[in-house]
Amino acid sequence: MDLVKNHLMYAVREEVEILKEQIRELVEKNSQLERENTLLKTLASPEQLEQFQSRLSPEEPAPESPEGSEAPGDSSV
Repeated sequence: MDLVKNHLMYAVREEVEILKEQIRELVEKNSQLERENTLLKTLASPEQLEQFQSRLSPEEPAPESPEGSEAPGDSSV
């Protein structure tokens, strides 16, 4: 019984480590995309932003205007 328990605990710990690494990678990718999005919003002309907003489907929220202070996802996780 202890052998089975030890094997399962090892497998669970290994899976947890894999998932933690995936979470780290996703958080890093998300941060990178948020920075890129902020930069693109800053560099886009009002006409480009308006054109982009008109392409969004009604159920998607409209992006913030470049005058906004910071993007909503800029807080640390």
